[in-house]
Amino acid sequence: MTGQWYSETLYPDFRQTFEVTRVLYDGRSGFQGIVIFENPRFGRVLVLDGVIQTTEGDEFIYHEMLAHVPLIAHGRAETALIVGGGDGGMLRRVLQHDSVRATLVEIDQGVIDLCRQYLPSISEGSFDHPRAKVVIADGAKFVAETDERFDVVIVDSTDPMGPGEVLFTSAFYADCKRCLKDGGILVTQSGVPFLQKSVLANTYSRLKPLFSDVSFFVAPVPTYSGGFMAFGWATDNLEARRTPQPVIEERIEAAGLSTRYYNADIHVAAFGLPNYVRALMA
Repeated sequence: MTGQWYSETLYPDFRQTFEVTRVLYDGRSGFQGIVIFENPRFGRVLVLDGVIQTTEGDEFIYHEMLAHVPLIAHGRAETALIVGGGDGGMLRRVLQHDSVRATLVEIDQGVIDLCRQYLPSISEGSFDHPRAKVVIADGAKFVAETDERFDVVIVDSTDPMGPGEVLFTSAFYADCKRCLKDGGILVTQSGVPFLQKSVLANTYSRLKPLFSDVSFFVAPVPTYSGGFMAFGWATDNLEARRTPQPVIEERIEAAGLSTRYYNADIHVAAFGLPNYVRALMA
């Protein structure tokens, strides 16, 4: 942090800088460096090991898309596993579906504790919800060993570095598939493909041998600069990704979802991929 500005240097040739009006926390957990500060436009900002993770201002786009797209596409989900997601935003969106019980597996208790303290608007009490179970454990170890099976698995990870690196491996994806019920759906955080080409390309090449239908859907999240954010999609249900828009509309209405970004039109359109993203899947 330099003066009253925070510079994120995720890439060697590109950086973004946020004005800092107040630092709420600057320290380390047992796993990573954690900074939480306030910005006039984005509100409170969470940073892990120098990389912006989420902000109060635009978290709704990321969390709504990674939660609602697979749950609505599935149509009958009763159980969901979230790997990562210590800020609670993903858990909050999953629990908007009244039929779903959610298990969140987060490796770093410190992230949960600090987000509950400094970013409560993101989780909105979801950690204490009766349909939520929070497990403090290594997500990779959990999916390799659990006897539970889930309709949807959501990998809400950091980028493939530090504690999140193992969540982008072929072995991890194979274990995620083992945890899925028949017709289940796996979705993953897959980076910004314009700037992180290898993340998307590697995700695709590692998922493709495991599932009958592997693709991506996208959304523009302002904090994750560089264009579209990509989300990995993997399932053996060949119909789920092609669910017609009217059916999506009916399911959203039946679920009573209150959203700021996600809707039926967005759901269908998000699977339309730019050619530069398709090229990475070649």
